[in-house]
Amino acid sequence: MYLRKIYTLVFLRNETQILLGLKKRGFGLNKWNGFGGKVEHNESIIDAAIRELREECCVDVNKSDLKNIGHLEFTFEGESILMDVRVFSASVYEGVPTETEEMAPKWFKYEEIPFDDMWPDDRIWFPYLLKNKLFYGIFHYKGYDTILNYEVKELKCMETFYKNKK
Repeated sequence: MYLRKIYTLVFLRNETQILLGLKKRGFGLNKWNGFGGKVEHNESIIDAAIRELREECCVDVNKSDLKNIGHLEFTFEGESILMDVRVFSASVYEGVPTETEEMAPKWFKYEEIPFDDMWPDDRIWFPYLLKNKLFYGIFHYKGYDTILNYEVKELKCMETFYKNKK
């Protein structure tokens, strides 16, 4: 049995580029990723996504502009935590992405995403993200570099997915 912990992951995008952040400390050090983190006690998932984006790259986004596009679950061999990650995308935001103590943001053209310097699972589910498809994925890792098994599927509707998941 796993202890479920909820996290957020936010990607800012436009027609040709995606904003990624190079993690400068902690979990995911030296990997390019979206912006996000833990949902705090008494905080909604969407409020956590907005807060983390602001803290990690100094950008603000309105709730109405943040779209829940994916749900990822990660487990690690020998660990009791299940990382329940809610993935969001936005193309409307305020501010200029700015480096912080935790992340160094950089825009990448879709065809130049640095997958070799990202989590191994990103290669598998990013195609859904880039095609604006809703998705759900489960990944089980050995260590932090080897995927032992996984399943990813396209969803028709996030709301229906969450209702059926209960």
